[in-house]
Amino acid sequence: MSNPISSRCAACKYLRRRCPQDCIFSPYFPSNDPQRFAYVHRIYGASNVGKLLQQLPERARSEATESLYYEALCRIQDPVYGCAGIVSWLQQQIHDVESEIAKTQAEITVFLNSTVNISEPNTQYSRTNEQGMENLTNKHKEPLQ
Repeated sequence: MSNPISSRCAACKYLRRRCPQDCIFSPYFPSNDPQRFAYVHRIYGASNVGKLLQQLPERARSEATESLYYEALCRIQDPVYGCAGIVSWLQQQIHDVESEIAKTQAEITVFLNSTVNISEPNTQYSRTNEQGMENLTNKHKEPLQ
């Protein structure tokens, strides 16, 4: 026995057929989201998707349809690169951020080294200056001849 026409899944509505009780598409392509099936059908074809879903264990079908939908949507938005374009763009973003981090860390290292180098000569200068002052005061303490 088939479902009433009003409860046909998006796939059966799109394909203009009756929706059987054991329809492979109905759990994953609900009637309230017809565009979802339209994208998947446009890229992969209903027959191929049906065969794929039948070959998968039931627990993996939901994730598979999510992936098929996302990949189909990406392919429709970017016919040349599809998902690979997004992956490439994200990898470029990661590379850019890593380069920026490395540059910033190098600047921090230079800054810290310059701060240490500035403070060390001052310390040495003040020690030298103190020793020089002691020598001068000791010379003045000696009686004049």
